[in-house]
Amino acid sequence: MWLTRRHLLAGAGAIVVVGPRPAHAVLNIDINQGNVQPMPIAIVVGCAPVVMFTGPQKLPIDCDEMAVAGALAGAPIRTVKALTVDLDLPADAEFVVEGVIDPELLEPEGPFGESHGHVALEGYNMSMQVTAITHKRNPVWLSILSEVTPSESSVMKRVAYEPRYLAHLRDTLAIKGVRRVVMHETLSNLRKILFVQFAPSVPRTEIWRALNGTLALQSSVGKFVIAVDEDIDPTSPDSVWWAMSYRCNPAEDVQIVRYRERGHGPRAPGNSPDSAMLIDATMKYRMPPLALPKRDYMENAKRLWETLGLPSLRPESPWYGYSLGDWEEEWDKFAHEAAAGDWMNRDEAYRRRSRPNVLPNTSTRHD
Repeated sequence: MWLTRRHLLAGAGAIVVVGPRPAHAVLNIDINQGNVQPMPIAIVVGCAPVVMFTGPQKLPIDCDEMAVAGALAGAPIRTVKALTVDLDLPADAEFVVEGVIDPELLEPEGPFGESHGHVALEGYNMSMQVTAITHKRNPVWLSILSEVTPSESSVMKRVAYEPRYLAHLRDTLAIKGVRRVVMHETLSNLRKILFVQFAPSVPRTEIWRALNGTLALQSSVGKFVIAVDEDIDPTSPDSVWWAMSYRCNPAEDVQIVRYRERGHGPRAPGNSPDSAMLIDATMKYRMPPLALPKRDYMENAKRLWETLGLPSLRPESPWYGYSLGDWEEEWDKFAHEAAAGDWMNRDEAYRRRSRPNVLPNTSTRHD
């Protein structure tokens, strides 16, 4: 019995256990003799959630994934030897499909839908020769949805990928002021668009170290990497576009990195390399406050709204005004007077400050 990747998608809740994983390839290759040998493999369906969660994570190639799963579970994962291949398998699995992959025998597969939002067209890929299928006496077939993102598989990956990138920048590269890393999920499938959030007043050298460092962790992750300030919600594209519109000068704040791996996505003609765009959308100078009422006004309005039993609110960031550094105390006084209905109090002060021969929109700070 032979299975291709398309067949295996029916059990997308599976994990795959493969044989020895030398650094030079996923296949089992004898470097000394130049012999390519079949790769032993087992597809495990219905294992413990902690084992299934560990499967899609990008761990180092020499890291024991079962040991990582045991660490997360707080106890060793029970394992058992496979019947027909030399592999240790999760003992409590519902189904196990054992077999070997012949690296020299490729078969057509596809077309089928992919998580990047396009159909993967037909192409040659390795197939698996099944040598045994075992299961529990009363097995339950478990699966997850792996489709155009967001899906269950991308949610599982995101839970681990984002903290891993944060640890890479903050701990491994010791970059100062990195608050959060967010990977855009919908349609782009986590890999293409990343947002890096920074604390206030981080030196630009650290921002550019982080943008370039993000590309260094995985060769195919990071096509657009955007740095934003702490007041920008990286999970809200509208908030990010606002920062890019007014805090980014493309001539100075954008860099193109060439010769990147294309990675997951539709195949380009000629398999040409991709590139990446790094964008610094953080503030470079003090800016005026956000043009919304302050937080206490908005929260009071929210309480009144809820008291009246109106439809539930879903505030989107930003939903109240706050300072961005460029503000004068006198303007606060004017604002309080306006809120109290005393806006006429400043008419005389404005008349005294009238100036001839001044162009419209000239800052009054020239006084």
